[in-house]
Amino acid sequence: MKKSATAAVMVFAALGMFAGQAMAEQSPWLVRARAVHLSPADKSDPVGGVGASDRITVSSKTIPEIDISYFFTPNIAAELILTYPQKHDVMLDGKNIGTFKHLPPTLTAQYHFMPDAQIKPYIGAGVNYTRISKVDLLDGAGSLENNSWGFALQAGVDFKLDKNWSLNLDVKKVQIRSDVSIAGTKVSNVKVDPVLIGVGLGYRF
Repeated sequence: MKKSATAAVMVFAALGMFAGQAMAEQSPWLVRARAVHLSPADKSDPVGGVGASDRITVSSKTIPEIDISYFFTPNIAAELILTYPQKHDVMLDGKNIGTFKHLPPTLTAQYHFMPDAQIKPYIGAGVNYTRISKVDLLDGAGSLENNSWGFALQAGVDFKLDKNWSLNLDVKKVQIRSDVSIAGTKVSNVKVDPVLIGVGLGYRF
């Protein structure tokens, strides 16, 4: 996943070249608050290898989210997506085997198609870093890899309400993966890879 992080750094370094073109007539800062439903893909490798049927799944959840965007030009922006550590249940073949927490800040570069319109669609791509903590699996016998780097894709639309306020709809696909070990032996690779569907309000300063 280091390649994902390197690619993202290069993209955002290039965007920095446009900072001098930020809009003079309007603040380049936009802050949104969203309610986001996180739905894992649950495509983990089977525990026990090829041919086994038992798979690890992760619970869905609705979470709060804050994102901060900076517009380098009317069309090009960078968005930092933040929340606080979220707790998830972990199941094996439908049976609860424990919990973990994850903190998934995500940074995307966006292109806004019609910045002066009432309805403003956009797309984005970037990188996600997830910190996994407080793992409690199989009464302490199981563990998860602590760090995950992955790509993130995004599409959304802002509906302008007035000069400053907007209604936002947003969909993201984020790559989050972690090796699962029991008693020190890797038994699976959890591919959470969630789809996140969010709705919220934005304020342009």
